[in-house]
Amino acid sequence: MTPKQYFELGGCYLLAIGAGYVAHQANVPLPWMIGPLVVTALFNLFIRPIDVPIRTRPIGQMIVAAQVGLYFTAEAAMAIYSHALAIVGVAFFTIALSFMISYMLRVMTGTDRVSALLSSIPGGPVEMGNLAMRYGGDPGPVIFAQTLRISVIVLLIPAALYYFLDTPINARIIVNAPLDLIGLLIISVGAVLTCAVFYKLRINSPFFLGALTFSCLATSTSMLPVSPYPQEVVGFAQVLLGTWLGSTFRRQLFRNAGRMILGICFTSLLLILLCAGLAFALAYVTDMNWRALVLGAAPGSVTEMALTAQFLHEDVALITAFHLVRIFMILPNIPWVLALIHRKSKP
Repeated sequence: MTPKQYFELGGCYLLAIGAGYVAHQANVPLPWMIGPLVVTALFNLFIRPIDVPIRTRPIGQMIVAAQVGLYFTAEAAMAIYSHALAIVGVAFFTIALSFMISYMLRVMTGTDRVSALLSSIPGGPVEMGNLAMRYGGDPGPVIFAQTLRISVIVLLIPAALYYFLDTPINARIIVNAPLDLIGLLIISVGAVLTCAVFYKLRINSPFFLGALTFSCLATSTSMLPVSPYPQEVVGFAQVLLGTWLGSTFRRQLFRNAGRMILGICFTSLLLILLCAGLAFALAYVTDMNWRALVLGAAPGSVTEMALTAQFLHEDVALITAFHLVRIFMILPNIPWVLALIHRKSKP
């Protein structure tokens, strides 16, 4: 990066932090993510694009994942085990709904099958964009679709649950403990090393899953004296995630793909509503908390959903389990599905 680019990036983060502070003062849910996301997206769309390095997202993911792993106590693991059937069922039906939505998107916009599927099935923008490039899809609309859906979920679901349920302010801080520098060093070094191993092994979403694995094992077994990050550090991670998400909204994409954008907006909103309907239906026939089910079934990224669950004082371990099971059902299988689609699409 040139000195000018570093200067612009620094100004972008100052603007994002300012937006986060304003959102925090206004009691907006997830203020340090939503504020930067909105202001960065608006700046990119109406003023000028800012290139936020993609490597900033893994830093935010590692911090959030390590913090989330602290919820995976032995008791939480037993609770997850007792709801295993619901977790797998929700993942299966969400994937089935995604295939239906992808067909609808293809009919509405005329896009290719690979791009339509990767735009519709829940996953990270980076991972799905890379798969699009590998299997002959168009990464631009795919990254936009994934980012749009995550952004809409982050903007709407926490706000709806927060204001509807009148969540008290003091419920925001869930994992809270006295500052322990040794514990912070252990969780940070362990998370980074585990992420590096996952990255070398080419495991999908290595920076989230690696840090989460280390933190979960340390917490559930009580083998290492790990300590939670201060809320300022978690807020910093949210600023990184929100700023990166906002930076992916580009004016050029809106200019060149009008019908595609409209189709993505419609199908993304439809998928969110269908998944929420699935959650309410499951809550009706079981004794599970409907709020946890809505967050668990939401077709968003596990990073943002874990933060949302933490903010709303819901069962973070259970909600994260919903998303992790879906990830492990999708990511190992999506390459061979795409290869089959790509092969059938060739003339």
